[in-house]
Amino acid sequence: MKNSDLELYTDYLLSTFGAATATGLSAMVDGDVSHDRITRFLSKQAYTSKDLWGQVKTMVRQVQSDEGVLIFDNTIQEKAWIDESGLMCWHFEHCSGHSVRGINLLNAVYTAKARQFRWHLNR
Repeated sequence: MKNSDLELYTDYLLSTFGAATATGLSAMVDGDVSHDRITRFLSKQAYTSKDLWGQVKTMVRQVQSDEGVLIFDNTIQEKAWIDESGLMCWHFEHCSGHSVRGINLLNAVYTAKARQFRWHLNR
C-alpha cells in the first residue's frame, strides 16, 4: 500500500465503532480498495504503536492542551458460554470480585478545556 493507503487505514481504525476489519474498510470506501489489498499490506510487517503514532501525531498536536486529560476505562463483556481463544479469556472483574470469561475492552477518551475567545467589535 502507498502512504495514502496507510493513512486511509489509520483513519479507519480511529473512526470505526465496531470491529475493524479489512472487509469493513473496503465496504466503507465502496470497494475502491479491496479487502485483499489491505490484508496483504497488513501481513507485510508487524506494525506497532510507533507506526500509528507517526500517522496521528499531527492531529494529536493540534488538539493537545495543558488542561487536557486522557481518561482510560476498561470494561469486561462477559461471554460465559463461548470457548476460550486469544480474544475470549479470563479476566478479573473488580465489581463482582471474581474472574469471568469474556472480552476486556479498553476505552480511551481525551478531553480538554475549550479555549475561550473574546471578540471585540470596533464601532
